[in-house]
Amino acid sequence: MVHTGDGKGKTTAALGLALRAFGAGLKVLILQFIKGGQSYGELEALKFLSESSPRIKIQQCGLGFTSQGDKSEHKKVAEETLQLARKEILSGDWDLIILDEINYAVKFNLISETEMLELVKIRPPQLHLLLTGRDATKNLIELADLVTEMKLVKHPFNAGIKAQRGIEF
Repeated sequence: MVHTGDGKGKTTAALGLALRAFGAGLKVLILQFIKGGQSYGELEALKFLSESSPRIKIQQCGLGFTSQGDKSEHKKVAEETLQLARKEILSGDWDLIILDEINYAVKFNLISETEMLELVKIRPPQLHLLLTGRDATKNLIELADLVTEMKLVKHPFNAGIKAQRGIEF
C-alpha cells in the first residue's frame, strides 16, 4: 500500500490504519524515516498504547527536517532505518509495517529507489506493508497493490493560519 500526494493526511491515514489493525488484534510496527526529535500527538498516543501492549510500536528513526543538519548524518540514519525495516519485514513478528516518509528518504537521496523497492519485493505474502510520503516513484506505484493519493485542495497555512496542536501535530 502507498499513501502519497501533495495533500495533508498521509501519515494520519496510515496511523488510522494502524489503530484499526491494532483493534482487530494485529501486530503493528511503525518506522518513521524522517521524523525525529519532535513530539506529535499521534506519537504520544501510540507510545501510550505500546506501554500497555507489545502488539503496537512506533519508532522515530530520523533526525527531523532534512534541510537542517549534516546531510551525511541524515543519510547514515536513513540507511540504518532501511536495514531495520528489512530485518523487521523478514522477522515474522508483525502483521502490518508502516514505513512512514520513506518516499521522502528516496526523494532526498538518503536511500535509493532500488533499496526501497527491494523492501516491497521481500515482503512475505501475509505481511501488510504501507509506504508513505509525497512523490512516490512510478516504479513503486506500479508495484503496489493499493495507492492512495492525497490531493491538496485547500490548506489553512496558505491563509496564514499556523499549524495547530492536535490537528497538524
